[in-house]
Amino acid sequence: MSKKQTAESIVINGKDITKMKISTGPVGQNNTLGSRIFDILNYLIVTLIALTTLFPFVYIIGASFATEYEITTRPLFIIPQDVTLSAYQFIFSSNKILQGFRNSIFITVCGTAINLFFTVTMAYALSKTRLRGRNFFLNMVIISMFFSGGMIPGYIIVANVLNMKNTFWAVLLPGAISSYNLMIVKNFFQGIPQELEESAAIDGSTDIGILWKIVLPLSLPVLATFGLFYAVGHWNAYFGAMIYMTGAKEKWPLQVLLRELIILANGSAGDITNMDPEFVQPPEQSVKMAVIVVSTVPIMCVYPFLQKYFVKGVMVGALKG
Repeated sequence: MSKKQTAESIVINGKDITKMKISTGPVGQNNTLGSRIFDILNYLIVTLIALTTLFPFVYIIGASFATEYEITTRPLFIIPQDVTLSAYQFIFSSNKILQGFRNSIFITVCGTAINLFFTVTMAYALSKTRLRGRNFFLNMVIISMFFSGGMIPGYIIVANVLNMKNTFWAVLLPGAISSYNLMIVKNFFQGIPQELEESAAIDGSTDIGILWKIVLPLSLPVLATFGLFYAVGHWNAYFGAMIYMTGAKEKWPLQVLLRELIILANGSAGDITNMDPEFVQPPEQSVKMAVIVVSTVPIMCVYPFLQKYFVKGVMVGALKG
């Protein structure tokens, strides 16, 4: 039956409604004047917030290429009048910065792998109701979300008990599992249909085989999301290396070295040879801007590849279970 024939046969309470105007727009679309004004205001507000968020970073990038005089005389600008690379020349004037890059990449990759390994294995075990003592372990995880031993007991355990001071293990193993991330991954695993695991178990697959061949392939969104969260945390971390690697400066990550550069640029470093005798006194403000760019841009390059997993990974894990 055609649409015309269908319309001609519509009668409600004895009234022919075939001549009534019917909206041909998308389902659920409201074309009233008030809704259009509301949409325009929403777009303006969101655009304003986006520009407010983006402008400081754009200014930092521009200021990192500006001279010290221009930064102090011009309050706000995006494109510098006199472009100079003095700040970046100061930052990369020593091989220690490249060494810090290598250390940061090593810590980020290995630390993220350790985080995901322990988080996935523990979350998978806690997602099974048949696990003996499951409630006890869950309560211990929940308690750790609200209480911690503190910095001094942690330092004593890492430095004296485990004897990991001045090693990469001191920044890789502490905090290997995030309790919050663990609970979300556990809820995600609980949302996977049990029939898939039961059929694999009937075929003779072990728990490790089920985790590797069935659960992990279905968990790529949540793994990619929390893997990025762990990676960003390792990349930006500096305090652990600063207190645990006092005698191994060659193992310092990039963030600690950049912190030392800022101190040196401020002129508050008592002995310039603490960093490197090759360094020359740099422009103070532009070095701060360049340090932010150098420390932020590498990890930001990872976001576009994993952005599509954010909402799906986090929301599914948070709502199911």
